[in-house]
Amino acid sequence: QVQLVESGGGLVQAGGSLRLSCAVSGRTLSSYTMGWFRRAPGKEREAAAAISWSGGNTYYADSVKGRFTISRDSAKNTVNLQVNNLKPEDTAVYYCAASDIQGAPLKGWSYANWGQGTQVTVSS
Repeated sequence: QVQLVESGGGLVQAGGSLRLSCAVSGRTLSSYTMGWFRRAPGKEREAAAAISWSGGNTYYADSVKGRFTISRDSAKNTVNLQVNNLKPEDTAVYYCAASDIQGAPLKGWSYANWGQGTQVTVSS
């Protein structure tokens, strides 16, 4: 079982930045893919970004490319999401997730482990 705890959310003005962090514990993650997903009010959950723990391959949703950067720190067992140039439509609860399924990094169904989420609110 993988435990995930997100932090770093908050209220920010449009154009601002935040750094979301996910502390990971419970298992060796060498074969895992780590993802950040988000759920905006009244909308379905969607993928933002993902990274393979072993090789560092990264994947991004089109809506965040060029603005979000995902990274992992193997020494600290954290997965981070740097979010820049935030827009009001980025307002959502952001979730960290872990998957041991290969080949579907931006598909929520492939993730069995989820954190509680951190709220990001972007004011215009």
